[in-house]
Amino acid sequence: MTGAAIEAHGLTMTYGHGRRAHTALDGCSFRLPAGRVCALVGPNGAGKSTLLNLAAGLARPGAGTLAVLGSAEPAAVRGRIAYVAQDKPLYPQLTVADTLWAGGELNPARWDAATAGRIAGPLPPHARVRTLSGGQRTRLALALALGKRPELMLLDEPMADLDPLARHELMGVLMAETAEHGTTIVMSSHILTELEGACDFLLLVDGGRVRLGGEAEDIVSAHALVTGRADRDLAPHTVVESRTTGRQLTALIRKEGPVDESLWAVTDPSLEELLLAHLRSPEAPPLLTPSATAGHGGAHETRAAVVSA
Repeated sequence: MTGAAIEAHGLTMTYGHGRRAHTALDGCSFRLPAGRVCALVGPNGAGKSTLLNLAAGLARPGAGTLAVLGSAEPAAVRGRIAYVAQDKPLYPQLTVADTLWAGGELNPARWDAATAGRIAGPLPPHARVRTLSGGQRTRLALALALGKRPELMLLDEPMADLDPLARHELMGVLMAETAEHGTTIVMSSHILTELEGACDFLLLVDGGRVRLGGEAEDIVSAHALVTGRADRDLAPHTVVESRTTGRQLTALIRKEGPVDESLWAVTDPSLEELLLAHLRSPEAPPLLTPSATAGHGGAHETRAAVVSA
């Protein structure tokens, strides 16, 4: 699959009315190319779950447009989408085996029983869903999602209640799914360390808008951690966050050309350092790479605009 898996233009969603109104998404625009593993990050209340609900076709935006898998009506392509919500809704009275059987009956054209069975393998087949732990329910929900053989997987905090070993195993399964079938995966998470090395695309949502969007590698390379004397000027670079200790300044900057390494000690930030700095600095200007910009339709997105920095 080529093109965009998700593309939003001016996407707006407000809950409630009057004084109780809350705007979850406010003119949000971005593009997610197909075949990527996308980390969807942001603070609580930033609009991440709202965005996933809209992409899954479970709600309609108040304004703007949203195209999913090439359709302006996400509900029309729901059969090609798998969505695992935070609360992992499953039928509590069914057994594990019954749940997998139901998954096949509801998705007869696409169901991959072998994949679903492999993911659910460690679970007791005759145990009822209501008796499973949170981590076990997560495994079962992911088995249903992967068994559906979707083109787009939407995962809302999928690994939060898994132990580290299970988290590592299932992250490997998701990576293999993308590599083998070209599945696009959007995964929201507060565990930033699990995203680095697993996700190749990034959407940082804050204040109802995308503040960082694009290839994770390119976004990181557009920034630098610099250390030097506090009386030195960092212009023309954009300072995202800085701190001064005595006469020494340490800053995360967005590079506007080469950094003078005769004046500054320069290192590359980790993805976690970069995201935390932007979350602590909501006034920092947004950055979207060309492939993440709504309306950019090239099949082979250029990275020159970011890499040249």
